[in-house]
Formats: sequence, structure tokens, C-alpha cells
Amino acid sequence: MTRTAYRSVAASAALAAGLMATAAGISGQSGPTKAAPGTKNGEWPAYGADLAHTKYSPLDQINADNFSKLEIAWRFKTDNLGTRPEYKLEGTPLMVGGVLYATAGTRRSVVALDAGTGELLWVHGEHEGERGAAAPRQLSGRGLAYWTDGKEERILYVTPGYRLIALDARTGVPVATFGKNGAVDLKLDIDQNIELVAGEIGLQSAPVVARDVVIIGAAFREGMTAKSYKNNKGYVRGFDVRTGKRLWIFHTIPIKGEVGYETWLNGSADYTGNTGVWTQISIDQELGLVYLPVETPSSDFYGGHRPGNNLFAESLVCVDLKTGRRKWHYQMVHHPLWDHDLSSAPLLADITVGGRVIKAVALPSKQCFLYVFDRVTGQPVWPIEERPAEKGDVPGEWYSPTQPFPTRPPAYCRNGVSVDDLIEFTPELRAEALKAVSKYKLGPVYTPPVISKLEGPLATLTLATASGGTNWPGGSYDPETRTVYVYACNSCLMPIGLIPPPSKEISDIRYVLGTAGQPFRMSMGPGENAGADAPRPAAAPATPPAGRGGGGFGLNVQGLPLIKPPYGTISAISLDRGEIVWQVPHGETPDVIRNHPALKGLEIPRTGQPGYGIGTLVTKTLVIAGDSQVTTTPTHPRGAMLRAYDKATGKEVGAVYMPAPQSGSPMTYMLNGQQHIVVAVSGGPYSGEYLAFKLPAPEERSSNDGRQR
Repeated sequence: MTRTAYRSVAASAALAAGLMATAAGISGQSGPTKAAPGTKNGEWPAYGADLAHTKYSPLDQINADNFSKLEIAWRFKTDNLGTRPEYKLEGTPLMVGGVLYATAGTRRSVVALDAGTGELLWVHGEHEGERGAAAPRQLSGRGLAYWTDGKEERILYVTPGYRLIALDARTGVPVATFGKNGAVDLKLDIDQNIELVAGEIGLQSAPVVARDVVIIGAAFREGMTAKSYKNNKGYVRGFDVRTGKRLWIFHTIPIKGEVGYETWLNGSADYTGNTGVWTQISIDQELGLVYLPVETPSSDFYGGHRPGNNLFAESLVCVDLKTGRRKWHYQMVHHPLWDHDLSSAPLLADITVGGRVIKAVALPSKQCFLYVFDRVTGQPVWPIEERPAEKGDVPGEWYSPTQPFPTRPPAYCRNGVSVDDLIEFTPELRAEALKAVSKYKLGPVYTPPVISKLEGPLATLTLATASGGTNWPGGSYDPETRTVYVYACNSCLMPIGLIPPPSKEISDIRYVLGTAGQPFRMSMGPGENAGADAPRPAAAPATPPAGRGGGGFGLNVQGLPLIKPPYGTISAISLDRGEIVWQVPHGETPDVIRNHPALKGLEIPRTGQPGYGIGTLVTKTLVIAGDSQVTTTPTHPRGAMLRAYDKATGKEVGAVYMPAPQSGSPMTYMLNGQQHIVVAVSGGPYSGEYLAFKLPAPEERSSNDGRQR
């Protein structure tokens, strides 16, 4: 195993001086009286801007009047950071003291860049050999964490091989006093035996650190058919940021004697796996509380091996920062059967409801419910009702008789499928759509999966399940207006049919995702450009006779999406009122719609675009997000647009060209009097790149008016 770190002498001197100058005012200092990290000083010191994961900055130099005048400040291509180019760059960088830190490349290297020029200051990479090659979560991941005590500065990240690394932020050199030569092996000291090379467990999300505690979750192999229902367990742990010593562990599947063990009938807690926290974790540093969004158990769509409600699966769990002890929990889905992983970071918000000030936590979800709780007590801010749920007939399955439904805010995207959701551009297309779904089971959210039969039903058609709704980028929160802004895929259609696995080598689970045992390719809709962003099932349905031209997720009519627009939306949701303030289609109408011969002569309103990973950035006046797909229009060449909306009204007020779709959530910072916006782009044939935008220098701005970029 080798490690590398390099930097120029001049750059390192400037880097050290900048960090020392800002250290006293930066995040992560010890003790409960220190301020949590934030963006008030123009920096971006945490993956989600701050520990509350607001993705908010009060900067306002870039506004509605000048957004479209943005130009490239610098760009950083990631192709050489690993053995091959990466087409799934999902990172959000940090910016502290004039230095931008990011993960990049197929080896998940860490880079430090000059935030003004993009110049490489140092790079660190781990060569993990067979362990890295066998990792369930590979590539560059989504980010890293920064910590300082006012004297030391550290960068922390998790390698593909599931090792926690601490680097000196000035030099990129591993901190020798942390763990073993700068690394903690996360496959050890995890209250279960995990094979060190090929054992399935990893993490692609960024660590989170507060009060000298680093918190690490766990993720497993992407795809919807686990090889075994006895998979490894996704426990959450806290580590000392100085030494790497394990401080605590929280069992997301309770062990015997712990609260929740009784919700796994027949002793199924002892052998069931997954149930990790693979997305971002949020922390209230003042209260000393951590908020854990927990995923589905093994397996995603069949739970006959794990009867019972299955705590803490698909639950928001609040634990003590210093001890990991549970304070409260709320389960969003009982006995999960739809892959409704809690995929979004919790948003911590101080709101006013009915004249009462509430320290709240709001959680966007795949099913497009925004769950809102008192973050101290766990009590819902508005009632969440247990409503009867349909019981299915899959052999050996256990069904919860009820599921929780928030009464406010309303769902902000479609989360079930009815005939009213089908394409209706023309009567002929509508008739074809009705024929295409005639062999499928339709129904509202929580309609159960079915055993796939050639005579029907082939599967249960669902929206807002595996791919969202809202997926891993989550939402943003504006503390000024107390409003959540969140993207949702409104058309990510998924059939859930179950079949016996073709062989025990594929899975030992009684039923796996599939239709008549024939494979299909996951797709997300018109002009889909998600590439490797989308998980791939091991076994799933083939193209049915009705629908033609695409199978499974790609069910369509003459190449048009089966579901009517809008395909993707951004919503503004008031947390004081529990209401949707505005909702707009996000992204231009895809080329396949605009140029389709069956729609020639029709006036098609802007449809928005479906997407799997679109995150929003909120500033003083704007909501900013990029397209999820490539388009070609009279106003711009083939590519994607980074868009700005008036955060009060949802009106689009500007856009700037990008060569590829947004693939990581954008961030912003101020440096030398100029506001920058940085976003990761990749997908299709375009490999990963970080783009930094800024306004032209004052003397250039008048001459640049109207120039296309």
C-alpha cells in the first residue's frame, strides 16, 4: 500500500497562512459553547454547508440580475485521479481559508485546490488493492469533513475499502497519531465479523464531525437484490477525531435486550442485514444530538425472512453525540417492502408554528412526504396518522396493517400510480398507455408488490420508490424564510414484481425483483442520462408486449414516457405553515419530447426533467440547481444548464451553460471579494469535472452583456 501527497512550496506557504488566519473562526472547535460550522463568513466548511445540512449561504453578489452573466472561473478535470476516468462525480467540495477540498476520481483521491484559481495544492490517494476492487461503494464518493481545534486542521474521509483516513489539511499527509498511521479500519470493532478484503460494507457519503466526534455510517452493494438476507449489518459509530478510538456504536438492528428487538419476529434481528445509514447525517451541536436516517433491511422488496415492523429500518433515530444512546426514533415505513430508504440528510430548522417556537428536524423522502418533528422530543409537529394499508398475497410475506401518513405538508410529488398519471398529449397516446399498463397492478403509495405472472399482473407499478421522489442530494433549508427547497423526480417509474431467484448463486432470498425471470435495464425516463448513477437490479422484468420500446423502468409509449409531465420539480415548502408555497418544473423539455413526430404541432409546456441526484443550493435571493439531462435547443448547444430561481416565487431568473448534467450538489463561497459557485458535472460520455463560476471582473461586465456561454 502506498500513499501520495504533494504540493508546491509557494502554495503550501499560502495554504498554511490562510488556514492559520481563519482557524479561530472556523467550525469544529471543541466544547459545547463553540459555534457550529456555517457559511456566515463566506466559507463552506461542511458537506451540507453546516451541521444542520441547510445547504444555505447568505451570499448575494450573484443574483437575479447577473446570474446569466456567470463565466467559468476555473475547472478541474478528475480523469487522472485513478486508473480510468469517472463518469459519476457526485461530490460537493468544502472551502475553508481560501482552499477548496474535494474527493475525486476512481480511487477516491482527496485534492486541495486554490479556491481562486483551481490550482492543485496537494493530492492524497490510497491504493487498496483487492480490498478496494471488491468494495461495494467505489468511485469518488460524495465528500469529506473538515475539523479544527484552532491549532490543528484535519480532513477526514472514508476510502472505498471502508477505512477512515485523517489528513493534515495543510499538507495532505496522514496524521500519524490517528488510528494506525492515519487510518482506522472500519471493518474492525463493529460488533460483527466482517471479512477484511471481500466483506460487503462501505460508505460513499461524507463523515460528519462535531465536538471532536467523527460519525460514520455504512452502505452496501447498489442494486435491488441482495445476495443473502443474512447480509452484514449497517451499524453507526462515533470515533475520537484526535485518536481514531471508537467512542460508541449504535445498533440499527437491535441486539437482544435492546429497544426494538421485539419488532423482529422469530429472532430475525439476529441474522437480517443492511439497515445502514448510507446518506448524510446531521448534528445539533448545541443540543449534542445526532440524527440518523436509516435505510431498508435485506431485502428491499421481500420481507418474509424478517417478519415484524423491523425497527430501526426506515426510521429517523436521534442519538446522543457523546454516547450514541438513543433519545427518540420515528419509523416512517413499517416492515419496509418498497426500498423507501431514508435517503436524505435531516434538515435542522428553528420554526414558528401557531405562535410557538420549535426546534425542528425536517426529512425529505423518496415518497415525497416531508416529515417534520420536534428535534428534541421526536414529537411530530403536525399529526402523522396511521392509516390502513393494503395486504398483499406474496407467499410467506408479513404485512403491516397500517402505515404512517403525514397530514402536513402535503406530498410534493406523485407517490403512487393511477390512470390519471398516464401520458395524455393525444387521445391515441393515452389509449396506448392504458393498454401498456393493463397487465400491471396500479395503486397509491404502499400498494404491495406482487408475484409476477405472465397472464398478469406482471408487477406493481410504482412511483417514488427506489429512485425517488427525493434521493441522496436531499433538500435545502433557508433559515431566513424558514422554507425547505427540494427537487423531486415526478416520473421515476418502477415495476415491482417478484420471482423466485433463478439460482441460489444469485440469492438465497425466497423472492427477488423480476418479471418472468428476464433481465431489464433500469431507466428513469425521457432522454435519461443518469449513466452509473442508477442502481442495477440483478434480476428484473423484460420488456412486456404492451408498451414497446423499453422495459421495466423504461415503460413507454412510442418512445415517450408512460407518465405525464412534469417529470421533475422543485418545491418550496413553508415549515411555519406546513404548505407548498410554489412548485415549478425543473429543467427544459427533453429532446425526445420536443422532437417527437407524434407531438408535432402541439404546444407542449415546459415539462422539467427526471433525475436521480439533483441537489439544490439556497442563497440570499436564489435557489440554484442544474439540469439532470443533456438537451440541445435554439438558445444553447448540446449540454445542460445551471439554473437560478427567485426563491420567493419560483420564477427562473437566469441560467448558465454546462457541458454535462449536474451530478453533485452545488456549493458557494466568497473569495477576494468575488462569489463563486462550484458544481460537479458528469454522465453519459462526459467524465467528472468540477466547474467554478464567478461574475466577470467589473470592467468586463458591461462588454459581456448578452454574450452566450
